[in-house]
Amino acid sequence: MQNHQAQVLSVTVACAMLALTGCSSLQPRPTTREEVRQRVVDDQVSMYSAQEPVTGPITFYEAAARALKYNLDYRLKLMESALAANLRDVSSNEMLPQLVASAGYTARSNDSGGTSVGITDGEVTLRPSTSEQRYHKLANLGLSWNLLDFGVAYFRTQQRSDQMLMAEERRRKVAQNVLQDVRNAYWRALAAQRLKPQVDELLARTRAAIDAARKAEDKGLLPKQEILAYQRALLDAVSLLTIRRQDLEFAQSELSALMSLPPGTPLVLADTQEGALPAVVTPEPQLEQLALQNRPELMEEWYRKRVNENDLKIAKAQLWPNVGIDLSTNYDSNEFLYNNYWAAAGVRVSINLFRLLQLPALNAQQESQTKTDDMRRLALSMAILTQVRVGVLRYRLSLQEVEFADESLRVDTSLLDYARAASKTSFGSELEVIRAEGRYLLSRYEREAAYSDAQAAWGRLFNSVGFDVMPDAIQKDDIKTLAQEIEKTVLIQQKKQWELPGAEPPAQSDPPTSPVAQQQPAQGEPASAEQIAAPGGGNAPVLQ
Repeated sequence: MQNHQAQVLSVTVACAMLALTGCSSLQPRPTTREEVRQRVVDDQVSMYSAQEPVTGPITFYEAAARALKYNLDYRLKLMESALAANLRDVSSNEMLPQLVASAGYTARSNDSGGTSVGITDGEVTLRPSTSEQRYHKLANLGLSWNLLDFGVAYFRTQQRSDQMLMAEERRRKVAQNVLQDVRNAYWRALAAQRLKPQVDELLARTRAAIDAARKAEDKGLLPKQEILAYQRALLDAVSLLTIRRQDLEFAQSELSALMSLPPGTPLVLADTQEGALPAVVTPEPQLEQLALQNRPELMEEWYRKRVNENDLKIAKAQLWPNVGIDLSTNYDSNEFLYNNYWAAAGVRVSINLFRLLQLPALNAQQESQTKTDDMRRLALSMAILTQVRVGVLRYRLSLQEVEFADESLRVDTSLLDYARAASKTSFGSELEVIRAEGRYLLSRYEREAAYSDAQAAWGRLFNSVGFDVMPDAIQKDDIKTLAQEIEKTVLIQQKKQWELPGAEPPAQSDPPTSPVAQQQPAQGEPASAEQIAAPGGGNAPVLQ
């Protein structure tokens, strides 16, 4: 007996020491500089780990594939979708009955027991006795099922399923936004890649011409007013060219960030021939109908409404009578028991009558919640319809800007050719050629910018309709396969606007190609002004 008491005392002392040790470990512990440094290193490795190397010029769809595969925002949405699916599985398991197995060991420092006292006379009728050993073992296997817990878990599982669908819609939206951002940045970055070498060369020539003009002014070779006017024109050209150059260089950094390229990775874009911009032939009402059917924001609001409805169903389920069923099998090593093994069963029914007073308030809340959810969805639908209408208008205006930029580029190209043909050895003629080249490059910038804006407007219209970017299932996720799947999906989605009732597909024809565009310069040779200026000519990208 003393040994057992000593064991009980030692266990108690050990538990007390563990509790005190745990309390002392709850003190705040600041992060060390070494831990912060290691965290930064690990984060940088994680951001750029497992990326396929860039082995050649990047096409538009390869850029989109890299952005969707390595973009951290998109990867976060993928993880949120997986997390929502796991939470749904956890909630579904809560509908199962509880099957609990337990085992234990009990010890006392003295015997339990008691005596009996007469009710009428208060005399002790039994000597002290016990029916329980000081030390004995217990085991239990119990199955319990609760109607209220089942109902709450059922509605929670439905909520988790809807939340998983909401996460999937958010993933779709991020994918659409990533493609739109890539489309916007890719063409501006390609324009910068095309024009930067020529602009840098012209800037160097212009600065040299400005220095020569200053020397001519000092020597009095030309009238002061004329030479100052030339200098002013050259400085204006330098200012405009520098601003345009900076704008397009930002697009290259933006595109690299969208693709999550490691710092220092050279960015070379594939420069392919440019095709005709697509025409919007579907009437706006049908595009609006498509947007109301496809936009992930509306689907997310629809699922959110169902989640809110299930919240109210859970609140109402708690008004039900609670029915519980218990089944168990038990074992006790107590030698004083007549039966050491036994089974037990029980049924319980309970209800909180005061909860029934909440029913009118819950009905009113349900009505208000339904109206609020519907109004939120209607307001979002109106905003989406406005986006579609503005997107169509913006795209049509951007097409007109491209036509105007083509015409301006044609005129400036002719002026440059005329200035070159009329140039002589005189100082003024050389300045005139430089000014013409500056106007020509600015026109090229305007044309590239107009084309980039048209691509961005088309991307916004494509996004406003809610077309998907990627198929539901992809066999492989390497960049090449992913780029092909994105291209195929985008082209299929674009054709959907011509498959609606009442919408006739446009006549399929080859994109117009100018005779100048067919005469591309050999690799390594500079293109002539006529080849560069021809609309659709030179090295221009194919619109997808």
